[in-house]
Amino acid sequence: MKLLKSLLFGLSVLAYCHPGFCNDFPDKEDKATEERMTGDSIRIIISPELNTLTMAWITEYSRLNPSAKFSLRNIQGDLLNRPEGIYFVSGEYAEAPGDVPALKINIGHQAIVPVFNAKNPMLAEISGQGISTHEFARLLSGKGKIGWSDVISGAQNEPVTPYFIDNPEIRTGISDFIKTDPAALNAVPVSKALDLITAIQNDPYAIGFCKLSDIRKENLNELVNDIKLLPIDKNGNGRIDHFEEIYGSPDDLSRGVWIGKYPRALSGNIYALSQTKPVDEKSLAFLTWIMTDGGKYLSSNGYSDLISIEKQANLVALLGIQGNGEVPAQSGGPFVSLSWLIILAIVVALGVIIAVITLILAGRRMATAKEVIPLTAALKENIMRGPMGLYYDRTHTWAFMEPEGMIRVGIDDFFQHVTGSITRVVMKGPGEFIRRGEKMLTIIRYGKQLNLYAPVTGTIRAQNTDLKKNSALINASPYADGWIYQIEPRNWSREVQFMFLGEKYREWLKDEFIRLRNFFETSVKSHSAVYDYAILQDGGELKDNVLADLEPEVWEEFQTKFIDPSR
Repeated sequence: MKLLKSLLFGLSVLAYCHPGFCNDFPDKEDKATEERMTGDSIRIIISPELNTLTMAWITEYSRLNPSAKFSLRNIQGDLLNRPEGIYFVSGEYAEAPGDVPALKINIGHQAIVPVFNAKNPMLAEISGQGISTHEFARLLSGKGKIGWSDVISGAQNEPVTPYFIDNPEIRTGISDFIKTDPAALNAVPVSKALDLITAIQNDPYAIGFCKLSDIRKENLNELVNDIKLLPIDKNGNGRIDHFEEIYGSPDDLSRGVWIGKYPRALSGNIYALSQTKPVDEKSLAFLTWIMTDGGKYLSSNGYSDLISIEKQANLVALLGIQGNGEVPAQSGGPFVSLSWLIILAIVVALGVIIAVITLILAGRRMATAKEVIPLTAALKENIMRGPMGLYYDRTHTWAFMEPEGMIRVGIDDFFQHVTGSITRVVMKGPGEFIRRGEKMLTIIRYGKQLNLYAPVTGTIRAQNTDLKKNSALINASPYADGWIYQIEPRNWSREVQFMFLGEKYREWLKDEFIRLRNFFETSVKSHSAVYDYAILQDGGELKDNVLADLEPEVWEEFQTKFIDPSR
């Protein structure tokens, strides 16, 4: 089995032959067109809105692989129910009636977006305040006209005219967003993106709902003329906060969708599916390329790329990786074993272990005990370290009074085992005053982030600047080299009464494990079955670093449902 060669050498796909390519083939030409398709061609059938994205993939892949050939056509009539070819479709077509496809994988995310006229006289107020879900519900589900002054503070009392592109996906997305019956939407339906764009361009007080790809200029990080993204005030506080500023450009919004800052109801998927599972080298190589290098073309066409765990699951589904780590032999060409990839992974893992050990041995000692955190495949209570003499807060931070009276604070071992390796931190500076329960630190793992809260009140006198260069010190040595701040306390004698010491911390930690398991049982399962193998080991144990590869939306839920209630 020579899979690697099929992925690299077999990336030969594109001196694309799509004779007579157009957005629609008339029914009478179907037979003639199919007769022109050769056995050497990769047959691609697309839903119309994916035309530009698919052509971007084909163009680049053909540049890399001049010998490849494609037969490309748009979905027409009941074409989706025919077994030949690979289909690139959006949600509305993916759910079309017919036989269950043998292959169906998510290849990208998309967003339904609210937009408004860039010449709206209240541009600054709208951009600064945004519109909340509740206010959108008033606009789109009420019987009468709602004015701008009803949803934007200080705005003119001009009526808002809402439009939306009338297809099942957008109608359902809007109704789920505002929690109303799709049939009860109080908005003007239009059939095409151009109609919606024209309506908003001609009315400075109008808003509309469409897909991001409908209003993005081809191959540019810009929207069509006089159209702007309408910010959503997700937390409903009457302003667009710093963490909600994702509406400046299509790329900003695409990233916001990826990291979970955009409403889930307005986020959708695009799929690759086939009525029969592809087994030929060329089709597998092309789909594999889309899962890897081809992902960068999603953003430039109004979509968002997948995260690593989604890509891994897709490759498992696509290539049929077995439990022994190999891919079954396919007909039509040589394949190579994946064992070298396993060896490479082991080498990388050993390198990480050596690096962690080096950091631990090289670090300076502190008054608190230095702990070497063991690596393990399962997240169990008995691997957690909690040195005696430290006070532990419910927010999974610790505090220790040093001889000179300063309080050194950090993150406990439990928390770093949940998040996995931390890639960046955002810290407060020396001289800043902070109260117990206020945000003191943001930890980031490849764009996904969590906020942690201060266990004590006081003035920050020093920060651990080593964390700015190597944030993973928190993982390697949470009670020593990974400390966060030195704080001059204000209410130490009172606040320490709310913390745990010694065995009380160990007892409390048992309850936290139960709470953690309950979180994943109720929250993660509702997101996707793709997480099953990432979360639970044999026997039902939670996986170490359980959050590490999960979606940004799960991190956001973990913040609101697990961390924030502990304040």
